[in-house]
Amino acid sequence: MRFVVIMAGGSGKRLWPLSRKDTPKQLLPLLGEQSLLRVAFERVRQAVPQEQVYVCTGAEWTDLVAAELPEIPTANILGEPVGRDSLNAVAWPAALLAEADPDAVVAMVTADHLIEPVDRFVAALTRAFEVAETQPDALVTFGVVPTKAHTGYGYLRRGEALPGTDDVYTTLEFKEKPDAATAQAYLASGEHFWNSGMFVWRARTLLDQLAVLQPDCHAIVTELARHPERLAELYPQLPRISVDYAVMEPVAAGRGTARVLMVRLPISWHDVGGYASLLEQLQRDSSGNATRGLSVQVDGSNNLVINDHDDHLVATIGVHDMIIVSTRTITLVCPLDQSERVKELVSAVTDNDGRYA
Repeated sequence: MRFVVIMAGGSGKRLWPLSRKDTPKQLLPLLGEQSLLRVAFERVRQAVPQEQVYVCTGAEWTDLVAAELPEIPTANILGEPVGRDSLNAVAWPAALLAEADPDAVVAMVTADHLIEPVDRFVAALTRAFEVAETQPDALVTFGVVPTKAHTGYGYLRRGEALPGTDDVYTTLEFKEKPDAATAQAYLASGEHFWNSGMFVWRARTLLDQLAVLQPDCHAIVTELARHPERLAELYPQLPRISVDYAVMEPVAAGRGTARVLMVRLPISWHDVGGYASLLEQLQRDSSGNATRGLSVQVDGSNNLVINDHDDHLVATIGVHDMIIVSTRTITLVCPLDQSERVKELVSAVTDNDGRYA
C-alpha cells in the first residue's frame, strides 16, 4: 500500500518571532489563508487517500496538527518526544508502517515548501511510487530542475536515465550548497538538480539500509515499531544525523545494498526557510517592499514589514533592505542580508529569557 508522511517537525527558528515554540512555522499561514501544513496535505491527498497520510511532528504540536488536519486519524500523527534530525523522522515512520504492512511504500515529503503547479508534483509523486514498487532496491529522490544558480540549496548530480525512461535517473552524487561560481557551473552542466529533500521508498528497503549503515538507529526504530509504549525512553537515544549524510549519500557512493534513483521534477519550488526566502514569494510594491498588516513607509525600499497588531502602526522613514516583524510581545529589526542569523538570535534570546523563544 502507498503512504505519505509529511515531515513537519522543524521549529522554524529562522522565522522567529512569527514562528515560536507554540506556533511553529508549518502551522502558520505565511503565504495565504492556509497554513503550510494544510497546503502540503492538500497536495498529497491527490496522490493517496487521506487516511494513508501521516504527519511526523513534535510531540508538543500533535494536538495543533490534529486540529489543523481533522481529516486524518489521530493515530496517523506521530509526535517525536525530542528532535533527532531528518534520519529519524523518516526511519521511525518507516519502521511503524513496515510493521503494519510489509509491502508499504512510503513517500516522505516536506511541510514548508512552496510547490507549483501541483499537478506536476502529483504526477512526479505517482511516478516515484511506481519506480519504488517496480525497483525493490531503489531509494527514490526528486531532483528539482534548477531555474537559476542558487547557492542556498544542495544539489544532486544525475547519471544515466533508467532504461525506457526519460524522467528517472541514477544519482551519482549529493552536493553541498555551492558558492556562486560552482552553482553557475552546475546550472550550465545540465546534470545537476536541486535536492528537494523528499523521498519515496519501500519501507523495508530503507530499513535494510539502516541495518547496514546505521545499526543503532535500526535497532531502536525496530524496537519502537514493536513496542510503541517505549517511545519516550528510546527515541532520545537515537543518533542525531540527517538522512542525506546517514543513508542517501553513502548509498549513492555504493556503500549500501540499494541504489539511489532520481525522478525529474520540473516545478517552481521554494523552501520557505527564512525571511529572505519568504520575501521572494510575497507580492511587492513598486519600491520592492512586501508588507502585511498596518504599516507606512516613506522613502523605503526592498523591505519586509510584518505587523500582527490590528491597533498598532509600524512606520518607517528612509529604511532599506530591512526585516521588521512586530508581534504582540516581540519586535524584530534585522538587515535583510543578516536574516540567516535569526536562528543565532533565538539562541541568545533563549539564554536571556526563555519565555520569548
